[in-house]
Amino acid sequence: MHAESKGVAQELVLAFRRDGFVVVLDLLTQEEISHFSKCVDAAVASRQHGRPRLEERSRYEQSFLQSINLWEDHPDVRPLSFHPRVCAAAAELLGVERLRLWHDQALYKEPGGRETDAHQDQPYWPMREAEALTAWIPFDDVRDENGRMGYVPGSHAVGLRRFVNIFLGEPEDMLARPELAGRAPVFVDVPRGAVAFHHSLTVHCAKPNLSERMRRVHTMILFRDGATRASEKYHHPCVDRAGLREGEPIASDVTPLAWPRPDGSLPPRPSHPMPEDYVGRHVWPE
Repeated sequence: MHAESKGVAQELVLAFRRDGFVVVLDLLTQEEISHFSKCVDAAVASRQHGRPRLEERSRYEQSFLQSINLWEDHPDVRPLSFHPRVCAAAAELLGVERLRLWHDQALYKEPGGRETDAHQDQPYWPMREAEALTAWIPFDDVRDENGRMGYVPGSHAVGLRRFVNIFLGEPEDMLARPELAGRAPVFVDVPRGAVAFHHSLTVHCAKPNLSERMRRVHTMILFRDGATRASEKYHHPCVDRAGLREGEPIASDVTPLAWPRPDGSLPPRPSHPMPEDYVGRHVWPE
């Protein structure tokens, strides 16, 4: 194991595989959080400059400010998105030896930001295998009043893999699905320095931000090295930029190896830039 990594307690590994989510305490130091929060704040400010006021945005954009693939054009964010302790923990939770980054993203929920609608992540990605998770890193304590996350325990293992259009209009009520009968979200506090992990098929949501401060979170989507592209009729820059065809392994400089990284090195910026108009733009299933 990498010298900068530390093992995840076995009870947390078992809890993740049973429930589809877990909070790992003290995975990052307070000094690291202070440093990286400044880096991500600056990156988000540069990406979100000139955005319309909260009340003028779409329903989706009122949930949070979304800044995708900051690692590509903000080198000071890169060490966080490929942090060895976080990536090693993710590999241990998934039970795989090697992980790649699908993409990172900052999710900043402003004061007054609405709730995040219940959904699964995997259906938004043209990836066949559901061997992926999200590492959710808050820069401040996340409590009930400022937009904490809720996860439906065991929902990753009920056979549900459903696209919910949270981007336009009123989405489907995912929590009313028959597969989730008798299950409800468990809302969890995540203190500064902890990382919350959830499986790509775990149904999750978030409370509104009723506080007077921004809820600042940086996330990374990590997946098993060797996963393959699904149907080409569903587009995504993480596979389209690399020209990957259906059934091919998702492996390129767009989705670099996240764990293990040889000698602690960081990947270079991809050769094909991220489309400027990507945020909030998806191709939805027919």
